[in-house]
Amino acid sequence: MSSKYQQTVLSLLFALHYFFYLHVQSAKRPKCKCISRISLIKGKTARETLMEKGLWEEVSKKYPYNPMAKFLQTGDEGMTNDADMSYYGVISIGTPPQSFKVIFDTGSSNLWVPSVYCSSQACQNHVKFNPSQSSTFKWGNQPLSIHYGTGSMTGRLGYDTVSVGGLSVNQQIFGISQTEATFMSYMVADGILGLAFPSIAASGATPVFDNMMSQGLVSQNLFSVYLSSNSAEGSVVSFGDIESSYYTGQITWIPLTSETYWQVSMDSVTINGNVVACNGGCQAIIDTGTTWIVGPNRDISNINSMVGFTPNQYGQNSLNCGNLASTPEITFTLNGNAFTLPATAYTTQSSYGCVTGFGNGGSDQLWILGDVFIRQYYSIFDRQNNRVGLAQAV
Repeated sequence: MSSKYQQTVLSLLFALHYFFYLHVQSAKRPKCKCISRISLIKGKTARETLMEKGLWEEVSKKYPYNPMAKFLQTGDEGMTNDADMSYYGVISIGTPPQSFKVIFDTGSSNLWVPSVYCSSQACQNHVKFNPSQSSTFKWGNQPLSIHYGTGSMTGRLGYDTVSVGGLSVNQQIFGISQTEATFMSYMVADGILGLAFPSIAASGATPVFDNMMSQGLVSQNLFSVYLSSNSAEGSVVSFGDIESSYYTGQITWIPLTSETYWQVSMDSVTINGNVVACNGGCQAIIDTGTTWIVGPNRDISNINSMVGFTPNQYGQNSLNCGNLASTPEITFTLNGNAFTLPATAYTTQSSYGCVTGFGNGGSDQLWILGDVFIRQYYSIFDRQNNRVGLAQAV
């Protein structure tokens, strides 16, 4: 065999070996899906359903409404509240997939759904997960207990494939409810998918987005939320992507002050340049799981009064919709950056007038900037850099 021929054969063998090596290494690397988009539907909140039935006053006395409950937790029990959750999307769990409507909640960290082992009335009104019908399901070793402002859910933890917008998250830990508070019967969604940090997850469960990141399912370690202000449809949560079609102008990045919730520093709340709340600074949480903007009772009462809201017979504050043109804007200054809401953004039109988008949250100097705020500002939740991005929504 000639030296030239031997060299050619060796070169070919080396090339084949190198090609095989690259192929194996590529197979080992997680395949990244650049965009995963889930459509969100704006459904009726539990409050709205109960008000339509004339039951809100009665039920809220039995199950006191406390929107701050999930942010004033003790121990390792993540807390949330459901009376004003309204945006939900569809995910699936198991093999073959079982579908569920869930709230994508940046104010909590656990995924849980009702199960066939739950006999509570709330479970009877929702789709229930059946572990025996999934070939990929495995039971965990821990119980799960999550406390709510209006009750609690208890159950067990299990592992299964969870599909979110085409992304398949393997061996995702999630809660399988065995009891649920009666109040939760009025939720449109079946369960909740928490998108806050692992540090507040009940029973130390790894959140869904953390597994998306570790399994290489997203091209960027962030997700973004657009809430349409025009209709029940058009809202989306996008995993791994910032979608420029949903905002205009520049993105303002605000560093987090705590890696628990999506919490930032707020400098003040002003009307016509005058400070009306958060004088000297306070903390605010960007929360998709709360419909309203919630703050300390005294501050919220002052704001509602200053812009012309008065109590109505339904236990809410409202004003004549014809007065919106003269109702002032309200500005929230976060980490030195001003974010202004016109009256049309912080009011909701109903059959009995325009209702305030501000709710009492207790005496603690903590604010929740919920859907009322997020509808106005496209929100990006960046885990890579522990910051929130806000831009004017279109």
